[in-house]
Amino acid sequence: MAGEQKAKGKVEETAGKAKETVGRTVGNERMKAEGQAKKSKGAARQAKEKTKEVFKH
Repeated sequence: MAGEQKAKGKVEETAGKAKETVGRTVGNERMKAEGQAKKSKGAARQAKEKTKEVFKH
């Protein structure tokens, strides 16, 4: 399950990065901000799973 959550975080982070880039390219600040938020959420999910792995072993 941890691997699944880590992968979900990576997908979220990648999607956020893409959305942020599109928002920046077209000049849409809202889309850029949403992308940044999604990217941060994905990174946080990955960090949480990595922390769980460290304490598991």
